[in-house]
Amino acid sequence: MLLACVFYSFGTVLFLAPNSIVAGGISGLAVLLHILNENIPIGVAIIAMNVPILLLGLKTCGWKFIIKCLITIACLGGITDLMSLIPPITDNKILSSLYGGLCQGVGLGLYVKYEFSSGGTELLGRIIAKFLKIPSIPLCVSVLDGIIVILGAVFTKNPDNMLYALIVVFVSMKVSELIVVGIEKSKLCIIISDKGEEISDVLISKSPRGITMLEGEGMYTKKQHNVILTCVKDRQLSQLKQLVKSVDENAFIIINESVEVRGKGFSELD
Repeated sequence: MLLACVFYSFGTVLFLAPNSIVAGGISGLAVLLHILNENIPIGVAIIAMNVPILLLGLKTCGWKFIIKCLITIACLGGITDLMSLIPPITDNKILSSLYGGLCQGVGLGLYVKYEFSSGGTELLGRIIAKFLKIPSIPLCVSVLDGIIVILGAVFTKNPDNMLYALIVVFVSMKVSELIVVGIEKSKLCIIISDKGEEISDVLISKSPRGITMLEGEGMYTKKQHNVILTCVKDRQLSQLKQLVKSVDENAFIIINESVEVRGKGFSELD
């Protein structure tokens, strides 16, 4: 949690705030307040604006979750104001958007991976969605963040802020996804063939991956087929296709992107 706070604060204080980039979220709103009045510390603003959100979320999320959030927010606010003593690294807004998004993405990824929350628009979105009976929490969060980005563009009189904010959000999203899911993605392969046993034997002997055999029926031909399920890493996909082709050139292969695979031969179960 502390490491996540350090990365998130690093992106906010050393890249975004010095270049007047308002990128959404409560931290973005705190940056906007600091731009309008330099006497308002960003970290203090983050804590002050999150407290009423936490009180609103007490009934919805429970006191244990809220206390955990409060500790995280206090750390984030304190680290943010400590880092404000460090001079900015660059005045290039494009670079600041990229590196600010990268740092915030690492922080967000660590929050999600280790089940922490810094409150903010994510928690407020949950509360609004439940109060207004809106089924999509991400929609509520996106609307709130969008409003903050637009306010940033209006009050700083800089429409370009919305473009810089888009860069920050995109980079942050991609980096946080890498932190949560991991760098190496996998493929789910579904192989339909009349030679399921032979293909399974070849794959087991040539590949360390497990095989699951199912029975299927072609609804047009009413003919029984073997359906093989297996997961492989990206670098093993070409080998798998060659092995299947060597046994049955008429095999039908469906390859899907797997967001996350846990278990033997892949990442351990959390």
